Amino acid sequence: MAVDTIKSRSTSTVRKPPPRYRVLLHNDDFNSMEYVVESLMKVVPSLSMPQAVNVMMQAHVSEVGVVIICAQEHAEFYCEGLKGKGLTSSIEPEE
Repeated sequence: MAVDTIKSRSTSTVRKPPPRYRVLLHNDDFNSMEYVVESLMKVVPSLSMPQAVNVMMQAHVSEVGVVIICAQEHAEFYCEGLKGKGLTSSIEPEE
């Protein structure tokens, strides 16, 4: 008698984490540094004052600063909030 062996295949669903996006702050010549820091902390409540100052300085020196990296929906919300405060902002996929 021949015995057939059946290999059972484990089928597990591997969930890919949702893509993350960078919220970018672009330098401008209109808003004061203090206003930018205040606006960053209001729009992105998880930012501390030192973090907001770092983002502002990064944008001031390098023309663009990374505000936060998060899910697309949140990134779009933060970007629109910064634009609503008169700041120049955009989002891009995290690489």
